[in-house]
Amino acid sequence: MSEKIKLGRPGGFFETFERRPGSVKKNMSYCPGCGHGILHKLIAEAIADFGIKDKTTFISPVGCAVFAYYYFDCFGLQVPHGRSAAAATGLTRANPESIIIGYQGDGDLAAIGFNNFLQAANRGENYCVFFVNNAIYGMTGGQMAPTSLIGQKTVTSPYGRNPLSEGYPIKVCEMVSQLQAPIYVERVALTSTKNIMRARMAVRKAIQNNIEKKGFSLVEVLSPCPVNLKMKTDEINKFIDEKMTEYFPLGVYKDESATRTKVERPLPVYDRDAVVKAMYREVECASCVKAPGDSDIFNKELRIKICGFGGQGVLSLGLVMAAMGKEAGFNVSWLPSYGPEMRGGTANCALIVNRTAIGSPIVDSGIDLLIVLNRPSMEKYLPELGDNGILLYDSSTIKEAPAVKPGQQVYALSGSDIAEKYGNLKCANAVMLGALAAILKKKFLSAGDAAAFDQTAFDGFAECFAGKEKIVKMNSEAYKLGQDAMAAELK
Repeated sequence: MSEKIKLGRPGGFFETFERRPGSVKKNMSYCPGCGHGILHKLIAEAIADFGIKDKTTFISPVGCAVFAYYYFDCFGLQVPHGRSAAAATGLTRANPESIIIGYQGDGDLAAIGFNNFLQAANRGENYCVFFVNNAIYGMTGGQMAPTSLIGQKTVTSPYGRNPLSEGYPIKVCEMVSQLQAPIYVERVALTSTKNIMRARMAVRKAIQNNIEKKGFSLVEVLSPCPVNLKMKTDEINKFIDEKMTEYFPLGVYKDESATRTKVERPLPVYDRDAVVKAMYREVECASCVKAPGDSDIFNKELRIKICGFGGQGVLSLGLVMAAMGKEAGFNVSWLPSYGPEMRGGTANCALIVNRTAIGSPIVDSGIDLLIVLNRPSMEKYLPELGDNGILLYDSSTIKEAPAVKPGQQVYALSGSDIAEKYGNLKCANAVMLGALAAILKKKFLSAGDAAAFDQTAFDGFAECFAGKEKIVKMNSEAYKLGQDAMAAELK
């Protein structure tokens, strides 16, 4: 006869909360009257009763929800603010048989993470979300949340929330229930025994849907936060039952659990060759055969940075060089700099070329090759050039030769002037690539690598500008002009 425990900690919890900092290892860290502990217990009971703790991953993002890591005896993942749905999508797609529980507060789900959450719901991802709505930012001091009520006073709305300036509280259940994919949407509260029992059933239904892989389930939980709302326990429950439920009515907004069948998604492709074939088009690559890569320069990881004004083709030049390295059989990374610097500032991209695996795509020091197309970029990135690094710059835009350290090699070519004379200033990046070809052939490449380099470049243009024959031809011609001009300088 098995022992039945009437009072005790649910099996979904750790027996002792060893992860919790400090000397207290038996109790939770939530404020008095907080609803998180109640909801935690309902979820932990379901995990234990369904026997799924070894298959369950509990996702806790920024906010009071993050403390769940201390308590649940299952796999746990703490994610950046608002990114619970993105992590849940990755987990359930990578391991379809796993049980994924998202646990989010109103600031995390309904503010910074709302688009991630809504898109996951719209896709019908196979996981369940428990959304804690306490109408306030709890962890950070009681600021107005997306769910704060009209007229509600908070630290950041001291005169009360005004819809004309702050908008209306977001009705998450109402919005999600209008989507086609979600299977189950319900709003519950934690204010009385009756409501808590209703919440318990909702929690179990959402998790059961997850177990049966029927799609996306959402349970919104109106939860007390008496400390930040500055109310006593009876006052906070009255506030929820009378004020919050007036705007956020309790009830089932959608339930198709009984009629939905298991969601069967396309099986992921893990075969390396199949993935490569899907990601990269097949090209006739003469350089792949001709380029042995036996030059000494390729015997170490090459760290490259290209920089200049946004609009000078900085990122395109990086892409062409990355394609050259890839087609020649090297591992390559390309990391562009987007944002406000894309046009008129110091845009840049970083490349790494290596025979072996690349640990990080970041290039912020020890640069082996620095290609600079404007003066602000020279001032910003020259200090990152390695002791034996190579600097190639456009002397059309940078008139004064830069001061470099002993051992650093400097080459200059009026790339923009050559491109403008050719008839298209946009080709200056291809001119500079041609200049680099002349330098490498003269100083650094073996006979075999030098013979293959031009074809590698032409293949790079063809890959990056596929279907744009005129652009491929224009860049190839500009490349030759830059190579001839630099070759003449090197004599």
